[in-house]
Amino acid sequence: MNPFSSVTRLRDMIRAIRACKTAAEERAVVRKECATIRASINENDQDYRHRNVAKLMFIHMLGYPTHFGQMECLKLIASAGFPEKRIGYLGLMLLLDERQEVLMLVTNSLKQDLNHSNQYIVGLALCALGNICSTEMAQDLAPEVVRLLQFRDPNVRKKAALCSIRIIKKVPDLSENFVNPAAALLKEKHHGVLITGVQLCTDLCKVSAEALEYFRKKCTEGLVKTLKDVANSPYSPEYDIAGITDPFLHIRLLKLLRVLGQGDADASDLMNDILAQVATKTESNKNAGNAILYECVETIMSIEDNGGLRVLAINILGRFLSNRDNNIRYVALNMLMKAITVDAQAVQRHRATIVECVKDSDASIRKRALELVHLLVNESNVKPLTKELIEYLEVSDQDFKGDLTAKICSIVEKFSQEKNWYIDQMLKVLSEAGNFVKDEVWHALIVVISNASDLHGYTVRALYRALQLSSEQESLVRVAVWCIGEYGDMLVNNVEMLGTEDPITVTESDAVDVIEIAIKHHGSDLTTKAMALVSLLKLSSRFPSCSQRIKDIIVQCKGSLVLELQQRSIEFNSIIERHQNITSTLVERMPVLDEATFSGRRAGSLPATISTSSAASVKLPNGVSKPSVAPLVDLLDLTSDDAPAPSSSGGGDLLHDILGINLSPASSQLGTGQTPKSGTDVLLDLLSIGSPPPVQNSSSTPDILSSGLDNKSPFATLDGLKSPSHITQATSPAGPVPVMDLLDGFGPNPSVSENNGPAHPSFAAFESSSLKIIFNFSKPPGNPQTTLIQATFTNLSPTAYTDFIFQAAVPKFLQLHLDPASSNTLPASGIGTINQTLRVTNSQHGKKSLVMRIRVAYKANNKDVLEEGQINNFPRDL
Repeated sequence: MNPFSSVTRLRDMIRAIRACKTAAEERAVVRKECATIRASINENDQDYRHRNVAKLMFIHMLGYPTHFGQMECLKLIASAGFPEKRIGYLGLMLLLDERQEVLMLVTNSLKQDLNHSNQYIVGLALCALGNICSTEMAQDLAPEVVRLLQFRDPNVRKKAALCSIRIIKKVPDLSENFVNPAAALLKEKHHGVLITGVQLCTDLCKVSAEALEYFRKKCTEGLVKTLKDVANSPYSPEYDIAGITDPFLHIRLLKLLRVLGQGDADASDLMNDILAQVATKTESNKNAGNAILYECVETIMSIEDNGGLRVLAINILGRFLSNRDNNIRYVALNMLMKAITVDAQAVQRHRATIVECVKDSDASIRKRALELVHLLVNESNVKPLTKELIEYLEVSDQDFKGDLTAKICSIVEKFSQEKNWYIDQMLKVLSEAGNFVKDEVWHALIVVISNASDLHGYTVRALYRALQLSSEQESLVRVAVWCIGEYGDMLVNNVEMLGTEDPITVTESDAVDVIEIAIKHHGSDLTTKAMALVSLLKLSSRFPSCSQRIKDIIVQCKGSLVLELQQRSIEFNSIIERHQNITSTLVERMPVLDEATFSGRRAGSLPATISTSSAASVKLPNGVSKPSVAPLVDLLDLTSDDAPAPSSSGGGDLLHDILGINLSPASSQLGTGQTPKSGTDVLLDLLSIGSPPPVQNSSSTPDILSSGLDNKSPFATLDGLKSPSHITQATSPAGPVPVMDLLDGFGPNPSVSENNGPAHPSFAAFESSSLKIIFNFSKPPGNPQTTLIQATFTNLSPTAYTDFIFQAAVPKFLQLHLDPASSNTLPASGIGTINQTLRVTNSQHGKKSLVMRIRVAYKANNKDVLEEGQINNFPRDL
């Protein structure tokens, strides 16, 4: 006999496939068998059609294509005999799905079989319809399924209920037809029918508000009675599982009661007693009992209820946490996270057990318990909880230290009421897991230390002690290096000793040793070494006796392969050697960092590049009052490497912030027209370039950018001077500072020529209810690419404007130069005006027209006002 003929039995084909030693042999066997089945289909062999479909189902389960046998399934379904129909429906469910167009051909056969006199054939049709029913089939066959919900045989009613669930999910509009038959199923004594009826009612409540209201009014009492009967029923071997009668029915009934009781006080009152009974009488030593208790707890937490029943439910979850089964503990932690929003006080009673779960050996339980502890923390328990977590941090697994550290830092930052306690806890975290701390955490710590002026001495001494024990923690080293650079004299002189401190003796040489180790340590990264070099520069002024040693350490970095360190070494060495007269001023302590602005930026409520300090001024340690000014931003929202980085410390002068030199605040403002102090010339002389020649009307103020560190860091360094290319500032006509380029020296700075009469009509560039700006144009002779714009500002309001600043930005194909404004005060009601000259050079003259974005900042009634707009309607020939 041919082993692959149509008369081959299914078991023989399976045996032949299993005997294959390679995948290629298996493919060959399947290919030959499929060819034989195709030949049989072409010959319309009715005797072995059911056998061919059975073989195709096995081949389909192996992953081979069997679409050519789909019509054979339909032919078997249309057969009269039960065996053929059984194979046909089984093939239909396996080989087809609701997306197949062929499925529409079987709708008529299904309708006939749903009305068949043989209940087993009716069951086959319901089973197939419940698995692959499409929207069209649901609409056509729904009446037959509704009728079968009242069929005499319980197995048919059960299958009809399951099929109804599929139909209402496909076509929710049909749900109203199933409400009354589904309610009748809730009175069934047969558990199989009752379970499917309860599930059908649950799904009806989810898709139809009318059905939900109907079941609440008509069926809640009946469901409570049914659950009570099941919970109190005597032993029944047919339904008993681990001493509990039908836990599956228990759970289905509890789920439906949860849906009915949610948001309805009357329905919730009806089920309170039975829920309390189930919660107290159900055994918890078996999985079946724990499943019922968990579902009961979820129902209690969802319905409208008094506090007593919820406390009972949370206590059940507390018992779950002591269970040896990891799955039970995990689901208990999940449920407690939901319960804490409802009754946090009841959850707090199990705090000790939850904290123990943080130390569990299972990683999933540890993480979930840690999230729950984070939610449990409040002002009253933050200190004991933080202490326990930090103690566990010392012995926790390396894989868990990252998550644990992040949560501890979040807790300390959120609930710390004393800066002393905050600093102590953060130092403990940095000492134990500093390598797992994110940059923003130690940035925030530096900001807090900067603001805690009475704790500077205590902090630098605590950091010095911690560094002796945990020198491998990178974040700790960075904070310690920064603090020693800022407050090293306090460390050596034991300034501001607290009563709780132990005395410590640190010499200037010891402090320098710490910085030197940080630079030379092989594990230190670029940021740490760069910060250490800045600290050495500051200590060279604070510790004159160690100045030569500090210089030697800095010089050693001249040959570094890292350009950042090489550049810092050369510049700092130049400062120490040639500029001793200004070093003390240059390396003064950092101004107090704006804690509110930094916190807001971290939380995402403030832009990362604009400081919005609301204070009128910030008092610096050196006694200079720094007025808040309008922030310098990219007015065209152009992200370019050559754009200046705004200050992160309050929106003032970068040079003033970073170096502490007593510059005029106006030197960093746009368009103020005031004279900068001589401190700027000192900065230009740092690189020994020499004194700049006198030039009229400079257009930019130098900016200091950090080339190797994150600009968001709360510290700054001296790297180089760079001028913005498309955002310009107007400086004083009396003593301007020319633009300096480190590579090209001082560039040319053309002066503004006199206007040669308007070549184009003037127009209103900007007009609001309070301000009007008029532009007048002229062209210098022999230079068509350059346009001179005379801007006239008029105040339309009855209030005078002070601190008037005009800003403008253009795309890169344009070059913009602003002369100083005629005044920084704009009189009210149009009595007077402010004039300012703009020079625009268009490198794409004749191809692209001018475009400009403007911003005007001023104060009206001592309130900051900002107006901005974009000008696109310039004459095309400019």
